[in-house]
Amino acid sequence: MKLLHLSDLHIGKRVNGCSMLDDQRYILNKLQELAIEETVDGVLLAGDLYDKPVPPAEAVSLLDEFFTGLSRGGIPVFAISGNHDSPERLNFGSRLMEGTGIHLAAVYQGAREPIVLRDAYGPLNIYLLPYLKPAVLRRVYPEAEVTTYEDAVAYAIGRWEIDPTQRNVLVAHQFVVGGTTCESEELSVGGLDQVGAQVFDAFDYVALGHLHGPQKIGRETLRYCGTPLKYSFSECRHQKSACLVEFGEKGNVTVRTIPIQPLRDLREIRGTYDAVTAKSFYDGTNTEDYLHVILTDQEDVPEAMGRLRAIYPNVMKLTYDNLRTQSSQEVWGAERPETKSPLELFRDFYQLQNNQPMSREQEDFLLGLMETIWEGEP
Repeated sequence: MKLLHLSDLHIGKRVNGCSMLDDQRYILNKLQELAIEETVDGVLLAGDLYDKPVPPAEAVSLLDEFFTGLSRGGIPVFAISGNHDSPERLNFGSRLMEGTGIHLAAVYQGAREPIVLRDAYGPLNIYLLPYLKPAVLRRVYPEAEVTTYEDAVAYAIGRWEIDPTQRNVLVAHQFVVGGTTCESEELSVGGLDQVGAQVFDAFDYVALGHLHGPQKIGRETLRYCGTPLKYSFSECRHQKSACLVEFGEKGNVTVRTIPIQPLRDLREIRGTYDAVTAKSFYDGTNTEDYLHVILTDQEDVPEAMGRLRAIYPNVMKLTYDNLRTQSSQEVWGAERPETKSPLELFRDFYQLQNNQPMSREQEDFLLGLMETIWEGEP
């Protein structure tokens, strides 16, 4: 039995104001091709299918294309909602879709029976657990005494009669203690949404969504596959991948991560303006990539963004890393300004602003400018 673990598609997402829809369409087509090429028995989709509770029409259409392509390829989908999804909207048509192999658990309604797949080693039970908060669980089980996310998830799992002699898989969207986060994720303040890994001990494989970096938590079979695309510059060093999970007999699970290449990468480049615009610097690279350009020039480059986009059309962000930006000094009133000349006051201000003294050329220019201004006074 072979399953492809995906999560956090975030269809419809914009990064630094730029729509990622074309990139998402490209990567979903590649993932569909991968599923067919690997002859998988199903796709596990662990939440955050959309980026917003009310996704744009183009995002809805793209998810429909993805599901339709997998269904026509005879590949069932086992999907849940994440914290970015609207469970009720995502749940629309889910009972109709089951007839086409799309199993969607978007609204938590209690202990839903697992979907059972079979092979030479017997049944493989797939349990679907939508993103769960304590308040959501209490709406279904008012008698439940749960206060934390971990309480809620443990209670929900406890409502299932899980046969420990059979192979059991869980698809969930939660923040498991020990996971490594990045800035593009939406987490609760103070770690209130954290769930201990031991809650999932009953399962042979746990297909997690929520954290964007691919990683295992404790054991190889408790795993986040991560996002298929990079959604912030904090992810620029991630190697995005899909998880291919193969099940033999009970207790025999192997996980293979398959790198996936985007249409356009999201990365950072650093150097002086002259360095990053030199042909030798960008020759052989994809200049269409989404870029954060970090300039190390000591002075701001006039119209830098527009000039950079002549070479790198998809520059998303421009920052400077120099003595001025590294300084944490605050500008206060000059000490005894009445005793200082105008040039000395300018020197003090320049030092505080730029974390370095004025050059001789700058002082000469400033003196000449002051003389011109004073000579013009009536």
